[in-house]
Amino acid sequence: MKQSAPRRDKYFLRDLHQEIDLYDRKLAYLEKCVQFASTEDRDEATKSLLARRGPLEKTALELAASGVEYEEKDLPRSFRGMGLEVESPRKKLALVKRP
Repeated sequence: MKQSAPRRDKYFLRDLHQEIDLYDRKLAYLEKCVQFASTEDRDEATKSLLARRGPLEKTALELAASGVEYEEKDLPRSFRGMGLEVESPRKKLALVKRP
């Protein structure tokens, strides 16, 4: 039996946004609440979470740039502050370059 290609629709993008937001919350928790024995341990934990979050962020930005629709309310907190611009009628993410 053949496996079908994974869905790449607005629901998949919404789930990606939710997962990215989860990693954002985990990173914030590490910074504020978790005590580490050394700064190297903290850096290692942060690096590990960022390594897992990176491919998700890349995929989400590619899907949004290719025209997959999304709701603004579903954007992860980190995407809201990145200087992303939303175009209409199909909402697309574009990185705004500021001087």
